Amino acid sequence: MSAEYASDLKFQIGHVLFVDIVGYSKLLITEQSERMQKLREIVRGTEQFRLAQAEGKLLRLPTGDGGALVFRTSSEAPVLCALEISKELKKHPELRVRMGIHSGPVNEITDLNEQANIAGAGINVAQRIMDCGDAGHILLSQHVTEDLEQYPRWRSLLHDLGECEVKHGEVISVVNLYDDEVGNSQLPEKLDRAQQERAAKAGASYPAAILRRKHLVIAAAALLIAAMGVGFWIYSRQAFVTSSPPGKSIAVLPFENLSGNPENAYFTDGIQEEILMRLAKVADLKVISRTSTVRYKRSPENLPEIAKQLGVANVLEGSVQRTGDQVHVNVQLIKAANDAHLWAEAYDRKLTDIFAVESEIAKTIAETLRAKLIGSEEHAISAKPTESFEAHQLYLKGRYFWNRRTAENLEKALSYFQQAAEKDPNYALAYTGIADSCTLMPVYGAGAGQEYYPHAKAAAEKAMQLDPMLGEAHVSLANVHFRYFRWRDSEREFERGLELNPNYATGHQWYGRLLLLAMGQFDRAITELKRGVELDPISPIVNTDLGTVYTFARRYDEAIEQFRHTLELDPQFYWAHRQLGFALELKGARNEAIAEYEKAQALSYDPRVLASIGHAYASTGEQKEAREILARLTEMARTRYVAPYSFVVIHLALGEKDQALDYLEKDARERSGFEINFARVDPYIDPLRGNARFETLTSQVLSGSMK
Repeated sequence: MSAEYASDLKFQIGHVLFVDIVGYSKLLITEQSERMQKLREIVRGTEQFRLAQAEGKLLRLPTGDGGALVFRTSSEAPVLCALEISKELKKHPELRVRMGIHSGPVNEITDLNEQANIAGAGINVAQRIMDCGDAGHILLSQHVTEDLEQYPRWRSLLHDLGECEVKHGEVISVVNLYDDEVGNSQLPEKLDRAQQERAAKAGASYPAAILRRKHLVIAAAALLIAAMGVGFWIYSRQAFVTSSPPGKSIAVLPFENLSGNPENAYFTDGIQEEILMRLAKVADLKVISRTSTVRYKRSPENLPEIAKQLGVANVLEGSVQRTGDQVHVNVQLIKAANDAHLWAEAYDRKLTDIFAVESEIAKTIAETLRAKLIGSEEHAISAKPTESFEAHQLYLKGRYFWNRRTAENLEKALSYFQQAAEKDPNYALAYTGIADSCTLMPVYGAGAGQEYYPHAKAAAEKAMQLDPMLGEAHVSLANVHFRYFRWRDSEREFERGLELNPNYATGHQWYGRLLLLAMGQFDRAITELKRGVELDPISPIVNTDLGTVYTFARRYDEAIEQFRHTLELDPQFYWAHRQLGFALELKGARNEAIAEYEKAQALSYDPRVLASIGHAYASTGEQKEAREILARLTEMARTRYVAPYSFVVIHLALGEKDQALDYLEKDARERSGFEINFARVDPYIDPLRGNARFETLTSQVLSGSMK
């Protein structure tokens, strides 16, 4: 190669998605054309394709039976694109597609026909990765996998397949990307065949005499298995109905208060909470949130069932006895499946040493479960959150009321968090509680955003200043950024918060329910919410928010099923009734929807629920009833806060777009609620799509130029 020609090659790192229609050459010409056109439409319709193309950071290479997309944005872009494609392909079973992803050097060239083209190892490796798979597979190179493993949200989707032999005898490591909704969980035929060949070769290498003895052993084992068959079948039905939970998973059950004084209940709960919070910082562990474990009292006889319900392999039980300035803590770590005691210890310490005890317990559990700890995690486990025991108790009381999600309970929670901050002005968690309460106040009708959001912002920034390594603080700040339409800042803080605290269920919940949903990234939002449910399986609000994302994604049947499941967990959770009504109404079950709205209204007199009833009436032509509700909301607004969005939805259902837009603009200007963030995806707002005034407003929100 001449030096002059070599200097023209401009290599850069490209993130490559290679797509291929399986069995393309066997199709009729007309079928080839139809399926290629459909695949082209699906690919071009993905959000990642459109975003990269708009930024001028996408290269395309047609290959006859598929094509390659080279993203110059991030290593996640081709993966997200592949997930979008996989999801859409479910609607087209005749279109059998496999995909391969790799990040590596690529360069733009001009071929012999003077046409722009792409070459480089990045393209070649992506194609070879893809060639290892079958229809439905999304296969990744080890390089891409290592990048994705840095982000907690991807870890559950990555499944190592080992090595695959490709062109010219080269061997590459391949990882399969899938979950219940996307990808193909089956072992690729090429790898399956290679494993069988290796097994056959291994068998052939045995001397004949050894093989004969081996066959006799196998025959004897077969007789034994047959004799044990019935018993094994019964056992397997009990123990393997669902997939086994990961070994590095734990639920910290409520500790027993042995002090004899009910006033010590918060102290006892605080020890459980603090151990749990320390363990949650360890990325190598799955740790169930306290809002799910709090329902279980100390019940050793039910441990296997409790562990099964929570999806964990291990549980920690404990008891606390406080006498004066002394405290006795007894803990035992148990493997739930067989009730085996993995570790137990008793601690007799002064009250002032309780944080050290909690740290020691958390460290021992992590070591016992063989969880890998990095430096920042070791620091997080050992950190002392506050010098004030009283401040910590106030914080725990605040979280108790905060989790109950009504205007009245949020006001109580805010008061406790403020008291905690007064007791210890350097207590970062207290400020996250203040921020989280203030961001939710407008959502639950306790006040306007312009009243509460500045306080939320100040508190979140104070928490960050006090402890930049506190994951909860980053998540609180991400939530604040979202309310102020700073989506990029919000995403950065969500990612950092979940990196620091990968087991923070609320972080996963808000990332999915707020930012990703507002951006229309439904699949990613669902993934985050599912992770939140996994970490907090009995939380009514996390389960409800998963159903809400299904609703916005127009997956109404899945939404309805999810809401009904939530109401089985907590029949009194009014917001689940409201959201179930929302999904039913959108599906066309108007009478059932109103019934659910009325249940919600009976449990909590929320103006948004009343607005939903008005929307249901107006949508079916019952204008008189709808206008009566409008009048009630107007009257209600004289004495309490009513978000403009409540008026938006009824005016839209009445066909009054200008009035609806007036209120929607008011919502945006005053940051009265946060519904304006979801205007691009909210089904209620569909009548405004294409309206110039609406498009201008939402563009200002998306660009962050809304002041």
